[in-house]
Amino acid sequence: MRIGTTLAYGGGFKEAAAGLRDLEAAGVEIAFVAEAYSFDAVSQLGYLAGATDRMHLASAILPIYTRTPSLLAMTAAGLDYVSDGRFTLGLGASGPQVVEGFHGVPYDAPIARTREIVDICRRVWSREAVVYQGEHYELPLPAGRGTGLGKPLKLINHPVRDRVPIMLAAIGPKNVRLAAEIAEGWLPIFLHPGRLRQVWGPSLDAGAAARDPSLGPLDIVATMPLAIGDDVGHLLDRARPQLALYIGGMGAQGKNFYNDLARRYGYEREAALIQDLYLSGRKSEAEAAVPGDLLRATSLIGPKEYVAERVAELAECGITTVSVKPLAEDSAGRIAAIERLRDLMP
Repeated sequence: MRIGTTLAYGGGFKEAAAGLRDLEAAGVEIAFVAEAYSFDAVSQLGYLAGATDRMHLASAILPIYTRTPSLLAMTAAGLDYVSDGRFTLGLGASGPQVVEGFHGVPYDAPIARTREIVDICRRVWSREAVVYQGEHYELPLPAGRGTGLGKPLKLINHPVRDRVPIMLAAIGPKNVRLAAEIAEGWLPIFLHPGRLRQVWGPSLDAGAAARDPSLGPLDIVATMPLAIGDDVGHLLDRARPQLALYIGGMGAQGKNFYNDLARRYGYEREAALIQDLYLSGRKSEAEAAVPGDLLRATSLIGPKEYVAERVAELAECGITTVSVKPLAEDSAGRIAAIERLRDLMP
């Protein structure tokens, strides 16, 4: 199981990037850069490619609606080139509030679009002249939908790899099945290892049954805050704002995928309460309503022996990458936390 870390997209990117070489030396093998309605992830990933030597880099995630399939493929090939083959293309659907609200693009058919985008990307990377007739994407564009002057083109450059790894962010049953079928990696959010099989087992099994063996084993990523020590229990509360935001505020009532996930975990009453409180502006109360059990399950916070048990649990349920955010006040503390975690890895 490898160690990763996720860089914040809301601020402090350069400061976080400055410490990546030290984290790389301490044992971090992959860094994830998110993209919401913030600075784009691509420019920051290019910055990191020049700031690191061995560490793998991944977008987490590029929304599928904001770039054409060919541009996604070009971007991935470019980032793989400047990083000497260290890039993973993380894709996801995001949500209608961001896609329609910030980008002004209809949020439709996320699963079908994702499948077609992955197919087109792999054709671009193989440097074939791309001809594609899908339900949502057609290349070249036919005369009835354009000038009729489009022609099949292939990527000018020779990519470092003809298959850049793809990681899909997914939490819905059909999306997770798709990830297990067509992607090299799967990135869920606030993964609860004790309920992974209960919630996603059938989807993972169905996807695996249709998976091309050439893709290799599915890389499953768990993202968690990290603190190891005898006096760190209070740091669990730092995870409350993000969980409350996603469960309560990332979507309207009846259209919040993260709220749905909390319900599927078994927190139906708590999920409804958190959403009601958050959407009514009572954010601190929504944070207080996040169940302690969910906080503990989605974190690596506690004494060394406890964290060792959690790491073993993650490995047992199939997690292959744990991406952590060390809850330390300075670079030395973050490095020490990574080194402690590295010593606990199976």
